[in-house]
Amino acid sequence: MPVKNRFAELLPEITAWRRDFHRNPELDYQVHRTAGRVAQLLREFGLDEVTEGVGRTGVVGVIKGRSDSSGRVVGLRADMDALPIREQTGVDYASQVPGVMHACGHDGHTAMLLGAAKYLAETRNFDGTAVVIFQPAEEGGGGGLAMIRDGLVERWGIQEFYGMHNMPGYPVGSFAIRDGAMMAATDQFDIVVTGKGGHAAKPHDCIDTTLVAAQIIVALQSIVSRNTDPLQSAVVSVCVVETDSTAHNVIPQVVRMKGTARSLDPQVRDRLEEGIARIATHTAAAFGASAEVAYERGYPVTVNHSEATGFAAEVARAVAGDVNMEVQPLMAGEDFSYMLNERPGAYIFVGNGDTAMVHHPAYNFDDNAIPAGSSWYAGMIEARMPLRA
Repeated sequence: MPVKNRFAELLPEITAWRRDFHRNPELDYQVHRTAGRVAQLLREFGLDEVTEGVGRTGVVGVIKGRSDSSGRVVGLRADMDALPIREQTGVDYASQVPGVMHACGHDGHTAMLLGAAKYLAETRNFDGTAVVIFQPAEEGGGGGLAMIRDGLVERWGIQEFYGMHNMPGYPVGSFAIRDGAMMAATDQFDIVVTGKGGHAAKPHDCIDTTLVAAQIIVALQSIVSRNTDPLQSAVVSVCVVETDSTAHNVIPQVVRMKGTARSLDPQVRDRLEEGIARIATHTAAAFGASAEVAYERGYPVTVNHSEATGFAAEVARAVAGDVNMEVQPLMAGEDFSYMLNERPGAYIFVGNGDTAMVHHPAYNFDDNAIPAGSSWYAGMIEARMPLRA
C-alpha cells in the first residue's frame, strides 16, 4: 500500500482546493465559506450522505463500501479553521483576509481528506462505512467537543476515530506516531493581584503589586521544578502581565496576569491547578496583598489507543516505507482529544519538510505531502474494513 497512484493524478486538483482555502482563511466557527465548499465537493464526489451544520459549522460525509457485512464504521477527521496571524509567506496564493492566515496547515488537512473522500467514493473498496469529518474551531474554540455534543458518535455510529496533523521539521510525507499521550492538556489561568497603589517615590506607603506579581511568576516555576515528578512533563507559563497604570512614577493598585498550564497526566493536571492557586494566593498574602485566581481547563490530553496506534502505524509504514514510533509527545494541545475520549483511535503526524513552525507568519503547508496524507487517510479505511474474497 504505497502512495496511491490516484493521488499523484489528483495532486493538481487537491492542491488547487488547498490553495483556495489558503487564500480565503476563516476563524473559529465562522468557517462558512470553507464548510460550504467542502460540502459542495463531497456532493460532487457522490457521497451517500452529506450533512452540514454539525457542531455549528462542521461537515460530515458518509461513504458506504461495496459491502457492509462487517458493520464497522470508521471516522476520519480534518480541521478547517485558520489563525489570527498576518501572513508573511510571500506566496502567490497568500491570504486575502487581512490578519488571518492558515498558519497551522488546516487547509492542507482539509484538502487531503477531501482527496481521500473522492478516492473512496470512486473505489468503495472496503467493507463497512467511512465517515469523513470536517471540523471547525480547533484553534481554541473546541469544535471537536461541539461536534461530539451534537451527536457525532451516536448519529453516525462511529466506532473508531483517526486524525492527522502536518509537522514541520519531519521529511515531507514521512510519518510519526506514539502509543499513549501524544499531545498535552491545555489549561489557562488568570491571576489578579490587588495591593495598595501610590507614588513610586514612597513605596513604603504602598503594597507594590508589581513586586508581588514578580514573586508569583518566579514561585510558580517551583510547581514544575519541585512539585512535579522529574520523569513527568509539565509547563507553567505566564504570558501576559498588565497593570492599571502606564505612568513611570505610579505603583499600580492592580496587576493582572494570564498564562497557560500544560500536562500529559491527569494527576499532574490536578497538581498544576491546585499549585497555581496556592502559590499565587499565599505569595500575595505574604506581601500584604491579595490574589484571585481563575483556572480554566481546556482541551484534555490527546491519548492514542494502543491497538489503534498499531493500525495507524501499519498503514503509515505501507505508505512511506517507515514510521517513527519514538516521537516525543508535544506540549501543544489538540481537540481531537475529545473524539479519542469517546471512541478508540489514533492521531498521527505527517512530515511537512523544512518549513517555518506552525503558528508562525512564514509557515506554509507543503503540497508535496498531499499524496502521502491522502493515501494514509484512504488506507486507514481500506485496512480497517477490508473486503473479503
